[in-house]
Amino acid sequence: MVCNRCIFAVENIFQKLDIEISRIELGAVHTQNNLSQNKIETLNDSLQKLGFQILEDQAKRQIEEIKKIIILEINTLDISEDFILSKFVSTQLSKDYSLLSKNFSLHENVTLEQYFILQKIEKVKELLLYNEFSLTEISQKLGYKSVQHLSAQFKNSTGFTPTLFKKLKLNERISLDLV
Repeated sequence: MVCNRCIFAVENIFQKLDIEISRIELGAVHTQNNLSQNKIETLNDSLQKLGFQILEDQAKRQIEEIKKIIILEINTLDISEDFILSKFVSTQLSKDYSLLSKNFSLHENVTLEQYFILQKIEKVKELLLYNEFSLTEISQKLGYKSVQHLSAQFKNSTGFTPTLFKKLKLNERISLDLV
């Protein structure tokens, strides 16, 4: 789960299956009681219909946690120019970055750095379409060293300059959970 709509959808599934939730947050659901194997299978089937899955594998859970902290950090719109992804991730998860990065790349077929860039590009698209901030403000809020750096990364990723993307009002955003 990587957005509030995801939480809402998952919460509805749990309610329909009459499973009491003690806490729900991005990427995790804590139930009041242990579930029977039959209930887990029914829950998993319902979740899969909406594109979710129960993560029992520690590596997959770790990857979801990494995605969650990256998305939340980008959504703050307060990334400093001297932000260091490796330091941020390892500090947040209290684990060695090289191991986290290898695990992420192995399971996601994209490096952690590439994933971070793709998430930032999706946020740039969103902010351009909302038209609340100038390109300079967007570059500052997302920790780019310059508008030129943002523009080059944006064009490399999308094939468009940010200005052309905004002018054409392209709504070619990718859902965050599919990045």
